[in-house]
Amino acid sequence: MVLGASPNKLRFSNRAVKSLQRHNFEVVPIGIREGTIANIEIVKGKPPLDHVHTVALYLNPENQKDYYKYILDLSPRRIIFNPGTVNPELMQIARENNIQPVIDCALIMLNSQRY
Repeated sequence: MVLGASPNKLRFSNRAVKSLQRHNFEVVPIGIREGTIANIEIVKGKPPLDHVHTVALYLNPENQKDYYKYILDLSPRRIIFNPGTVNPELMQIARENNIQPVIDCALIMLNSQRY
């Protein structure tokens, strides 16, 4: 799941969705604006999702606060804190809930086969 997905082709979240799809990962882009990325509809709000392995964050720490409960309810294995999204508070909450916080760049992880 990409949280903070944008239909703007210049945004890293947009690039991440495309890269995840290219690397054959099932991806759900969640954002606040309607649109599509690589023929995948951006989902607005906080939809119920099953079997979320990874949350790739593309929201600044202040905007993440509205999503804490949502992320925890998804029970992902890990949260990738991309550049500009590092949030010690959410990282601590993740650890307390057996979710691995990862400070990295999803795009680099994908391109170096570390995703």
